[in-house]
Amino acid sequence: MPTSDTPLYTADDERWSALMASAQSGHQEDYRCLLAELSLVITRYLVSRLGPHQFVDDCVQEALIAIHQARHTYDPRRRFRPWLFAIVRHKAIDALRRQRTQNNAIESYREAGRGELAVGSVEDDVSGAGLLDSLSAQHREAITLTKIVGLSTAEAAARLAISESALKVRVHRAVGRLKQLLEAEAL
Repeated sequence: MPTSDTPLYTADDERWSALMASAQSGHQEDYRCLLAELSLVITRYLVSRLGPHQFVDDCVQEALIAIHQARHTYDPRRRFRPWLFAIVRHKAIDALRRQRTQNNAIESYREAGRGELAVGSVEDDVSGAGLLDSLSAQHREAITLTKIVGLSTAEAAARLAISESALKVRVHRAVGRLKQLLEAEAL
């Protein structure tokens, strides 16, 4: 337990380290507790540095997935916080790169004289790679509107006449399927 002269971040670091060590030993409840705490911390960290952008939620989820995938690499004898924030920083950088690439693509369409961005034209160009063609129509629409065109979850859900949570499920499943396809191509 932290004393009045122990910095809060040290107490958090020690608690998170203990929870991760326990999770590595198979204690699921400790792992759920750790991920719940980290989700809030990562969200606050990203919002304080990037602002309340629409991609922060995606970045938090990607960071939690990366933590889950890398949990076996954590050494309980070392501090937890540096290990955690190295993962979070890498995921934030990846998200910013994707956002910049997306913004550049949208801007190039506008500069090419196409004016208003037509969802079909963007989808057709990306489909040239063949990946989007392998998705169901629902997943293709969801991924195109949110990740390619750049609509917010609320805007894309309204356009598709579905709830935001249904849209998030579609996007999540589409991203998972695209990852599978890319991994299969890499083999």
